[in-house]
Amino acid sequence: MARTREPAGPAPPVPRTVTTKPRSAAAPTLEIANAIAAAYKDTLGCGPNKARVHFAPPAMLVVVLENTMTPEERTLAALGEDERLRECRLVLTTALEDRLRSIVERALGRRTLAFLSGIDTRRNVAVEVFTLASESTDRLAE
Repeated sequence: MARTREPAGPAPPVPRTVTTKPRSAAAPTLEIANAIAAAYKDTLGCGPNKARVHFAPPAMLVVVLENTMTPEERTLAALGEDERLRECRLVLTTALEDRLRSIVERALGRRTLAFLSGIDTRRNVAVEVFTLASESTDRLAE
């Protein structure tokens, strides 16, 4: 028995199903790293070439940013003006504090309790540290 072929033509559209995957643990840290790097770039005129986010259980978040120094800051470091460089950077990170806290709180859904900022002027590494409210008792309203 011979099989008949149907005329060739465009295939009928296949219905698409949209599924949402649960947010992985890596998603918030990537979001935080990218947003803080962008905040640095907006404020300093150049951003880090590497940003990593680490959780220090139970309630601390550490953001490590490499190569954040501007050409002017590198000149100050080369002249041995490390303390002056740190003072200037502290003024800038203090101005950024609300924005950085907001980035972390939005990504994690948790309040930040404290913010600390520092820079190693010899290694060109900046660190932003956030202490977080307890995950079980102080979730931000969604």
